[in-house]
Amino acid sequence: MKVAVIGAKGRMGGTVCEAVQNAEDMELVAKLDQGDAVSTETLNGADVAVVFTVPSVKLDNVLDLLKANVHAVVGTSGWSEDELAKVREAQGESDANVFIAPNFALSAVLAMEFAAKAAPLFESVEIIEMHHPNKVDAPSGTAAATATKIAEARKAAGVGAAPDATETDPEGTRGGRFDDVPVHAVRLRGITATEEVLLGNPGEVLTIRTDTFDRASFMPGVLLAVRKVAGLDGLTVGLENLLDL
Repeated sequence: MKVAVIGAKGRMGGTVCEAVQNAEDMELVAKLDQGDAVSTETLNGADVAVVFTVPSVKLDNVLDLLKANVHAVVGTSGWSEDELAKVREAQGESDANVFIAPNFALSAVLAMEFAAKAAPLFESVEIIEMHHPNKVDAPSGTAAATATKIAEARKAAGVGAAPDATETDPEGTRGGRFDDVPVHAVRLRGITATEEVLLGNPGEVLTIRTDTFDRASFMPGVLLAVRKVAGLDGLTVGLENLLDL
């Protein structure tokens, strides 16, 4: 399988390049980064391109891959519904599929699934995500996706809003609200990626936490998506769709 990496000079991109080169069933045929055009010529015959770029260029990267009929596996976060709609529209005119994952770490995917199952059983729920200070977006795509899954599960179960008597918070210290789930973002030197989901009832708290210490933890999920993307249909969001959960 011929693979291109877009964002190859970044930390994640460099780790992906190494993982692809070490995979017996893959060949790294193109390494693209800022300033490089994404086209049939520069992709050098790639079947799949892995995208780990900054949020501001991710949509253009994916649209260029669809024009080139190259499957896209995307780890760049911060996708809006409007951007996803543009991907779906462009994909309808392409022979390529697009796979987007808020997180490729298996522990993070499982934490999201566990949190969604538990959320309807608890009165309160809040999310704390912690990343290194070089991360350019907040909250993380993983935290936003977790909040959405939690909110959908609570709504389906008929669970009301979490209790909160806060009347004044001029500095926004209660966090950002995603589908009425508070999300708090920490940027701290020494951390790679951590997410905590706190669920509370009278007299008890359940904490679901996932810690990533090395970018190598994302690579099994990335390689799984590279191997599976050609067999998907259109746009797929979330690594859980590739796992037997």
